[in-house]
Amino acid sequence: MTELPLVLLHAFPLDARMWNAVREPLASHLRVITPDQRGLGRSPLPESDREPSIEDAARDVIALLDRLDLDRVVLGGCSMGGYLAMAVLRLAPDRVGGLVFVDTKATADTPEAAQSRLDVAVRVEQEGTAGWLAEANLPNLLAEATREQRPGVVETVREIIESQPPAGISWTALALRTRPDSLDLLRDAGVPALVVVGEEDRITPVEAASAMVEAMPGATLVVLPGAGHLTPLEDPAGVVEAILSWYPATHEK
Repeated sequence: MTELPLVLLHAFPLDARMWNAVREPLASHLRVITPDQRGLGRSPLPESDREPSIEDAARDVIALLDRLDLDRVVLGGCSMGGYLAMAVLRLAPDRVGGLVFVDTKATADTPEAAQSRLDVAVRVEQEGTAGWLAEANLPNLLAEATREQRPGVVETVREIIESQPPAGISWTALALRTRPDSLDLLRDAGVPALVVVGEEDRITPVEAASAMVEAMPGATLVVLPGAGHLTPLEDPAGVVEAILSWYPATHEK
């Protein structure tokens, strides 16, 4: 049996550096791939007249698998990265041999959330990201104890957010607001699945994680105490342990 590579897709409004603390411990056991998504980190935003769509971001992931000559992978993502993993699953289910969902949910945006994303896109196009985007997101991204007692984690998140290109933030916010509900997609996925969530996650709470687990027969739920929405930064050891202890379920026969 051969273990499939693990592809981890990052959260919004961050880039693949959010995986730094888990990448090396995972890579000592698995092949780990952590791309920046279009317009964020070091990944360019392609010129296009098309409306922003998470399907186009999913096609980027599929193109990456093609370039790396990977027929099937275990596909994982945190928050937006989970939404993107679901979009890949919808477009190319044969490429997905397992799923790792970290602090994410399968439901579509509420009208209020969609409006909030539009507001972010408009503001970032007018003002850029400096001075407000990180501050607006940090209270929801990190648990209260993390914000109060772990300044290094707070500064890492702030630095990653403030380094993002405004055009990429705007494109991504607009793409996310139109994504579909994916619970039925997960019910039909038929592959091993792991769902990890911070106990204090305010954006995609334990209830949302539980709904995903209920939709996927045999899925594993891991709740990490004391962590918020960015468990790979707040409790990297817990995330690594959850993935490595679950991973044998994905062995390709």
